[in-house]
Amino acid sequence: MTSADLPAAAPEIPSFRERHASTVRQWRLYAHLFTGSFSSMLGLALVLLFLILAIFGPVLAPYPEDTTGAVTLSQRLLPPSPAHPFGTDEMGADILSRIIVGARTSLWIGLIITGVGAGIGVPLGIIAGYHGGFIRAAIMRVTDLFLSVPGLALALTIVAALGPGITNCVIALSLVWWPGYVRLVESKTLSVKEELYVESARALGASTPWILRRHILPNCLTPIIVKASMDMGMAILSAASLGFIGLGAKPPLPEWGSMISVARTYMPDWWWYSLFPGLAIFLTVLGFNLLGDGLRDILDPRSRSR
Repeated sequence: MTSADLPAAAPEIPSFRERHASTVRQWRLYAHLFTGSFSSMLGLALVLLFLILAIFGPVLAPYPEDTTGAVTLSQRLLPPSPAHPFGTDEMGADILSRIIVGARTSLWIGLIITGVGAGIGVPLGIIAGYHGGFIRAAIMRVTDLFLSVPGLALALTIVAALGPGITNCVIALSLVWWPGYVRLVESKTLSVKEELYVESARALGASTPWILRRHILPNCLTPIIVKASMDMGMAILSAASLGFIGLGAKPPLPEWGSMISVARTYMPDWWWYSLFPGLAIFLTVLGFNLLGDGLRDILDPRSRSR
């Protein structure tokens, strides 16, 4: 009897310990790649600082009463000093305290806009990419219609119809944020649905919801996570832009864009009033963008190979 006559050995199935060790090695590789990038670590530090301010803002603020509309005219427009490191505004409120507490407002703005945008765009993108045909054509034509108009201009129109205010501002931005997710997920779904394991599951009689949940969506998570991390900063910036032109948050609610809107009338003599809220927006957007770049570098093999 020759070796060719022997039955083929069954493929070995990795044990739980081997799979666990492989997962640990993979995460160690991710950590090594991430920590080896200065820009990624800087982005992570800025985002963590922003999250700490958003969560513990009222506790960390040196003058929490100044964030609720307290008026101290004897201290109005004071320059930066040990008592008020960022100076005071036209009502005598401590600018540092308002910036710290305003981080919480910016956080929930970014989370809602990004969450609603992904919640609408991801399912539509998966449906369009997987089913194709008339369904894909209808979804993508509506998406193209939204993308043909600048998002901020469309949000301005919606806010003008609903009325100014932070809630209407968030609603308007959420309604124009989803087309980017549709485009991203639809293109990814088109490539994933042609993979052999998806074809095998379909041939074995797996239902469409099961395939979408177990195969399509998990393979779309990487670009979704990267885009969402970058969109957080852009959503905060867009909300601040609407606040700057008077369509966002209204005093005494501390919001960075509305603070700059009021501060511009006091430029250039009282420069600190607009400088520090603007710096807060800049660092927050920079942090989320750098974090998104770092996540893309470790989660996308094509970016690591370049």
